Amino acid sequence: MTAATTPQDDLPPRLTRLAFHGPLSEARAAAMVGRLAASLPATVLDIGCGWGELMLRLLAAVPQAHGVGVDVNAADLERGRRAAGARGLADRVEFAEESAVGTGRGPADVVLCLGASQALSDDLVPALRELRRLVADGGRVLLGEGFWQRTPTEAELAGMWPGASAADHHDLATLVDLTVSAGFRPEWIETASLDEWEEFESAYQADRELWLASNPGHPLAAKTREHLDSHRAAWLTYRGVLGLTYLTLAPTAQ
Repeated sequence: MTAATTPQDDLPPRLTRLAFHGPLSEARAAAMVGRLAASLPATVLDIGCGWGELMLRLLAAVPQAHGVGVDVNAADLERGRRAAGARGLADRVEFAEESAVGTGRGPADVVLCLGASQALSDDLVPALRELRRLVADGGRVLLGEGFWQRTPTEAELAGMWPGASAADHHDLATLVDLTVSAGFRPEWIETASLDEWEEFESAYQADRELWLASNPGHPLAAKTREHLDSHRAAWLTYRGVLGLTYLTLAPTAQ
């Protein structure tokens, strides 16, 4: 049997252990939803939404709210639609398979952009300007963005993602200053803990690690092994060096 004819149920499973596609604990997510729900938003826009778990939880907490999630990954969007249907939210949310570049979906009362600023621009500064354009006055942006906890060494950079550079991220203070320059005030600044990172990265790999252990001779085994080993080596290199901050941002009145 070739990979091209492998039945879908024989393929390596994908991300079933993850509630969120990022280092985000249940406790932190609940606190975020509580803060965002307190303003009773009517509209929620999720940029690079994936399966939109945090958006769905916010919609469940605010019964009058409607949401739109934008992403280019069809499989993740379908997972979001199934979850919305199962929770009785299908009539209040749209999962749109489209680019977020120059999107006309805003302005929204809450804009979520969790590890997805690259969906707006490859450069953070114009991405922040886009987020300011997309959020309504008086609304909130929840931005999840990477930052360097310390400057990585050349050896560490070589062990991360292909082409990794110290210029890929800012330190946290510089990042927050950039959001202020883009027209925001930081209501809340928090960072993912090491426990959150390790739970996320382990869950990211776990399904396929177990599949590979049981299917070492599968036509897709070599490719799966290469991906798993490469990703594990990278995250164990950036562990403690790359951070993720969650910034709850209030737009400055214009």
